[in-house]
Amino acid sequence: MSHRVLRALGYVLAWLVVAVPAWVIGFTHSSSDVVVASHDAVVHPTLDGWVRVDMGPYVPDLRTRTGGRIGVVVVLEKTTANSTGELVQRYAAMAARPGAEERRVTSEVIGLARDSALRAAGIGLVPIGVWLLVGRRRRRELWRRVRTPDWRAEVRTAAIAAALLGAVALLVTQPWRPEHERASSDVWLPVQDALPDVPVPQDLQDWQVQGGLLTSDTRRLIASAFDSYDRSKVFFTGIKDKVPSIKGLLHQPGEGETVAVEVSDRHDNIGMDPVVRKVADEARATVVLDAGDDTSTGETWEEFSLDSLDKSFDGYDHRIFIEGNHDNGSFVKRHLSSLGWTHLTGKAITPFADVRITGVDDPRSSGLGSWRDATGLSFDEVEQRIGDDVCELDKQGERIATLIVHDANLGRTALARGCTDLVLAGHLHRQVGPTRVVGENGKVGYSYTNGTTGGAAYAIALGSKLRRDAEFTFVTYKDGRPVGIQPVTVTVAGELSVAPYIRLDLSTTD
Repeated sequence: MSHRVLRALGYVLAWLVVAVPAWVIGFTHSSSDVVVASHDAVVHPTLDGWVRVDMGPYVPDLRTRTGGRIGVVVVLEKTTANSTGELVQRYAAMAARPGAEERRVTSEVIGLARDSALRAAGIGLVPIGVWLLVGRRRRRELWRRVRTPDWRAEVRTAAIAAALLGAVALLVTQPWRPEHERASSDVWLPVQDALPDVPVPQDLQDWQVQGGLLTSDTRRLIASAFDSYDRSKVFFTGIKDKVPSIKGLLHQPGEGETVAVEVSDRHDNIGMDPVVRKVADEARATVVLDAGDDTSTGETWEEFSLDSLDKSFDGYDHRIFIEGNHDNGSFVKRHLSSLGWTHLTGKAITPFADVRITGVDDPRSSGLGSWRDATGLSFDEVEQRIGDDVCELDKQGERIATLIVHDANLGRTALARGCTDLVLAGHLHRQVGPTRVVGENGKVGYSYTNGTTGGAAYAIALGSKLRRDAEFTFVTYKDGRPVGIQPVTVTVAGELSVAPYIRLDLSTTD
């Protein structure tokens, strides 16, 4: 083996000897701030193979095995819940469908591992770089000094080495990052052993609870959470199990047809997301059109709802959305856009099958009603402006096939003037239409309002069951235009009802 190869192997070995321990120390000392289970939270990766959730002072901590070597500690901090009961409902709903939360925490841990690896790789190059910078001649001189001691040189060399080691230690451990100490017991018990008088759902049997005495209030709290979890799991799983029975009632796209599913007014009800996706798969939908109100307040604690929506429609060709009046502020549009969803901002796009689409957020969502370079616009002004833009496109031969708004009234002007084929909306929490409208120019369009996909009463839908009938709608397109609509309803009793396929007659009156 040549001298060069041996030297290269030596460098690699030296790099590994420094970089691997540096990665382990850096990774296990890293942390990330995220939102988990509607809490501000801190994620700490570990190498013990456990997922541990530090619940705070009133609820015992929980943990379960990851099935691998990497683990994580999730420290829950402040939340926006107004009551313990509301918080329990959130826990139960998210625990019954934990996919989005798991994906977020996993993503954070992977990010921390990657960042630590990059730092460790750089740290591993430090001794090699020092070795090369010193050079062969200087190394020989240093070696001679070692063999013929000079106390001044030794002190100087020791000081330099100590400084280098200190710098490396600081880079690895990052002591300026705050430590999150936990005052807790190391005694863990299976949940059923810790709570022998509380029925534990089968899916949670592998979880362990922090040992110690549990108060009667804590027992009632945990029992309530388990009960809500069980009812939520049973209710929505039962609906999914019925989906195959309605397959024959769903319109199947013919050659050249594309099916989109419209959702609106989910209001944090993540239980409906896998139901919609399973029915949509049977209807062969490949596009999702979101007409807004995915949240109840638009706050960051509702990130779980947006992540659930994203996970449920993962793999779709196109995912398009606007904000509703309850999606206050900029968080919803920021987060969904970061996940790859297309946000409509009043400009026409042609995302699929030559279908030209435009849309605009509800002007009441941000309190500003901004429209391009204007601010402070009223609802009526936004209606007029989107109508003018849609009609100008129609004159140019670029007719809008679908105008997506949260409130169908925003599309009144465009329809009345005969400038669009279809206005899709939500907001009312009940189905309206499809209503055929003959415009002033003799062209035909339709207005359709989807019911609440989350089964929401007012702006609240999060819970173990539906508060009112839920609805989502399939829209079929062909040759760049909408040709049919088919609503699907899920009743509060958990029954699926498929309405007949409604053909849209867009022929003009001329």
